[in-house]
Amino acid sequence: MLTETLTYTTQWQHTTIEKIPQEKVNIVFIFGEREIIKKSIVYEEIKALYPKADIIGCSSSGNILDDELSSASLVATAVSFEQGSVQVSIKDFDEGDDLLKVSNEVVNGLSKEGLKHIFILSEGLNMNGSSLAQGANYAVESKIAVTGGLAGDGTNFQETWVIANEKAKQNRVVAVGFYGDSLSIESACYGGWNEFGMLRKITKSKDNIVYKIDGKPALALYKKYLGEYAKDLADGSALDFPMNIRANVDDTPITRSVLSVDEERQSLIFAGDVPEGSFAKLMRTSVDDLIDGSETAAKQIRKINDKTALGLVVSCVGRRLVLKQLTDEELEIIKDTLGENINLVGFYSYGELAPFSNELLSCKLHNQTMTLTAIYED
Repeated sequence: MLTETLTYTTQWQHTTIEKIPQEKVNIVFIFGEREIIKKSIVYEEIKALYPKADIIGCSSSGNILDDELSSASLVATAVSFEQGSVQVSIKDFDEGDDLLKVSNEVVNGLSKEGLKHIFILSEGLNMNGSSLAQGANYAVESKIAVTGGLAGDGTNFQETWVIANEKAKQNRVVAVGFYGDSLSIESACYGGWNEFGMLRKITKSKDNIVYKIDGKPALALYKKYLGEYAKDLADGSALDFPMNIRANVDDTPITRSVLSVDEERQSLIFAGDVPEGSFAKLMRTSVDDLIDGSETAAKQIRKINDKTALGLVVSCVGRRLVLKQLTDEELEIIKDTLGENINLVGFYSYGELAPFSNELLSCKLHNQTMTLTAIYED
């Protein structure tokens, strides 16, 4: 495997000395600022550089380049496999579409023969991430690991865009299938958040909107427990206090970010579904806990060899808001743990897709996690 990276501020610039012959590049990943990545010239210029490659990517809430948060508007990584290959499936959707069906169809668009792993990028605001994960699981019967994430838009939450072999579009999902016996692919995810307070029951909800917790208005209860922090909810502080959700008391919990609040209806709007009748606990964290969580995720990755490898990184915008100027530290500890041979590229997202482990392959929508996909070639 060979990789090369480029960054874009006013024009594309290579950040790696050695360049891959353009005809040998299989796929290019692009992540970047919404207002830049949606310009048609972005796709056109990358396609001119790599005319035979699949070009995929999305808008982000921060661009990851190796062990740092890049200051560039766009980051691109070109990948060339020695023997492995990729296949891309694309699906657009409209408001009111069955999103579980959309997810199922985009994954079923990939050939199953020789399929080793699936990486999905999706529109981040209009796609229900829970349906996205569930539809993907149905398509592969939870026998193939699926990772990826929902496109971001900084902390604006206005528009998200996806590139998939043409200029960026909204309301689009793209699935990348990785193929070949030469490929070994590991994935991991971990949060670093801690529960506090009582276990509560979701007594009224619909999809990703929670109206009542323990029979009381959800927002009022949330504000009570946040105390002095409640005054900043309109400025995004809710991302600092997600909830752990479990269908049954003894189930493995899924972390859900609170994206926004509705004062009129006294409801909480989450980044994924929160089923009525499920149980919830508030969560909080510290900078040290988040960095330790990233290290834990990296330690779950099994090192295959010392050859050049690709590390696809999807972390949550909520983590970046907590880490602030220390964001690079969670990336540095991943690089230190995985080794110099892994080239990291990725983005801060509105939701992460990953199974809980390499043994439990059912994909889940996560929030507030560090999610890693390490791709090695023998």
